[in-house]
Amino acid sequence: MATTKRDYYEVLSVSRTATGEEIKRAYRKLAMKYHPDRAGADQKAEYEVHFKECAEAYEVLSDDTKRQRYDQYGHAGVGGQHDFSHMDVGDIFSMFGLDELFGGGRRRGGGGGAGGRPRGFDLETQVELTLNEIANGTEKTIEFERQDACENCKGSGARPGSSPIVCPQCGGQGRVAQQGFGGMFRMVTTCPNCRGKGSVVKEHCVACAGSGKKQKHRVVNVKIPAGVHEGQAVRVAGEGEAGDGPNAQPGDLHCYIAIKPHPIFTRHNNDLVCQVPVSFAQAALGGKIEVPTLKGREQLDIPGGTQHGEVFKLKGKGLPDIRSHRTGDELVQILIEIPKKLTDRQKQLLKEFSEHDSADGDHLPQRKGFLDKLKEVFKGE
Repeated sequence: MATTKRDYYEVLSVSRTATGEEIKRAYRKLAMKYHPDRAGADQKAEYEVHFKECAEAYEVLSDDTKRQRYDQYGHAGVGGQHDFSHMDVGDIFSMFGLDELFGGGRRRGGGGGAGGRPRGFDLETQVELTLNEIANGTEKTIEFERQDACENCKGSGARPGSSPIVCPQCGGQGRVAQQGFGGMFRMVTTCPNCRGKGSVVKEHCVACAGSGKKQKHRVVNVKIPAGVHEGQAVRVAGEGEAGDGPNAQPGDLHCYIAIKPHPIFTRHNNDLVCQVPVSFAQAALGGKIEVPTLKGREQLDIPGGTQHGEVFKLKGKGLPDIRSHRTGDELVQILIEIPKKLTDRQKQLLKEFSEHDSADGDHLPQRKGFLDKLKEVFKGE
């Protein structure tokens, strides 16, 4: 009897105009929902069908060429592209980079450790740095808690003097095969008895209750190179959690960088930006002004007639590049501050200045240009 396939867009519950990211999100959600490990004993066959149907739909709709053929010719246009009926669930998840979502998959940062045992989980922490520390590089002391291998049983989980035995359910393979949907599908999943280890502990270690791990306080000194950016991570190998079982490779510690706000400077790539307020008279007459840098104070010459918002550059006063080690610049932006209160003498001087001020002169080119444009706009009125 012929079978009818459902429309791939219907399978993933997305519109025909859905973006690639929307399709990916829909697939991940459904793959999580219908993974057979989440099904009850009476639902496994149904979940297998839905799971593989979703995988097939995603395999076509996530590929622009296949999707175009499917939109034009339907299932006939992509017939035989991929047969998911004999693939196990782990292989399907591996194809789409989703194998870390369920037990038996790879853990972040790598696959198996020594002897094929899964490596430990990676850990993350945040390190806050000042701009001065970023400019020079620094060393930070990090304190954290992690799951370490139990010293009493060396991480095996078994009572000292005893050993784990081969798992009777999977025969030491760590995975079991099941037939589903009338024998049409053969699905390989993580063994529920040993959770993929291939062995089980009969006599548990009293120190760790058979888990093979114990909580441990760690203090680590981490060297931070100069020039790091917000969100970058410094990896400390082997400082993550212990792997499963003796001799398993530990995970890593990832220290993510956060930059503490500076009261004066902001960062733009490897440059530092500093806004310096000056008076109207200073901007008009020019002269030396004092500006801050990360290494102290500097004198900056500004020419007469400096405009509000104008930027001057101090070469080599920025931050080093983490790769090339070339140093950025400091960008000094001038802000002209208008006084809110004036003495009588100041008012008199400004009035005298205003009487000699003419918009037709070359000393106010921007205002003159604006007035010329204004005349053109209202010409003839």
